Amino acid sequence: MKHLLLVIVIVGIIAGFHSPAMAHSVHYQVENNGISARIFYSPEEPAGYSAYEIFGPGDKIPHQKGRTDKNGFVSFLPDRKGKWVINVYGESEHGMHGAQIKVDVNENLFMESFKKPLVARHTKAFVGISLLLALFGVWALTRGWKKGKTDQRSDSPDNS
Repeated sequence: MKHLLLVIVIVGIIAGFHSPAMAHSVHYQVENNGISARIFYSPEEPAGYSAYEIFGPGDKIPHQKGRTDKNGFVSFLPDRKGKWVINVYGESEHGMHGAQIKVDVNENLFMESFKKPLVARHTKAFVGISLLLALFGVWALTRGWKKGKTDQRSDSPDNS
């Protein structure tokens, strides 16, 4: 009888280790999958902790939302091919800034390509053209101001 009781206790202990109570532990698996985007104001200034939303092809509600990490990275694992959209809402000392990144995902769920807005692709050209236009504006204003002073002098009654 003592042996039967000992066997029951041992079987109970072993069965207890495999009970559904073990299902409450957290399991994980690390994989080298997904797509990442680095969001930044300048190469030295990441858009850390900026809010973002990711929309899959045809989605009306976000597939994923959260905040970038301290280095400005957003990572996600697409579940279907198509055009994915990452909307980032960054806030800096200069106010709120937003960016929209469109990522094309292929049938193997890898990034095929991504699109930047025209201004983001040609920022240096836009800044250069803006500076040239500003310089032209200053030149035109000073020339007009000087011409106006010259016209006033020639029209004055003292010159007659």
